[in-house]
Amino acid sequence: MATLDDVREIALDLPGAFEKVEGHRGGASWRTKGGMFVWERGPSQTDLAQLAKLGREWPAGIVVGVRTDGLEAKEELLAAFPGFFFTIPHFDGYPAVLLRLEEIAVDLLREVIVEAWLLRAPRTTARKWLAEHGLGSE
Repeated sequence: MATLDDVREIALDLPGAFEKVEGHRGGASWRTKGGMFVWERGPSQTDLAQLAKLGREWPAGIVVGVRTDGLEAKEELLAAFPGFFFTIPHFDGYPAVLLRLEEIAVDLLREVIVEAWLLRAPRTTARKWLAEHGLGSE
């Protein structure tokens, strides 16, 4: 079971990552100069209404959004780990998934956050980090 503190620790351990509190929702987000890669995501009234029309509810607990490497990667995560990852109509066509922190193991959370960070990190920084961690080049 992961927590928001785990998200914070993992994200801020990555080179060039920083935390910002989002004004429109008040939740934390973690970014690089290239953009946001993971963020706290509560439901809007529109989200709740759309889910109700689909016969679904917003899950209990803390939810974060995580950038994916395109829509195919998004669909793969949703299919492989339906207990952890989900999406909502607002995210249709957007390369990101939502995840239930209370359901995901910290190791898998770390993997997903690092993959998201690699999409937003400068290429030279990402290549250096991968090499330092024995993961080769992109």
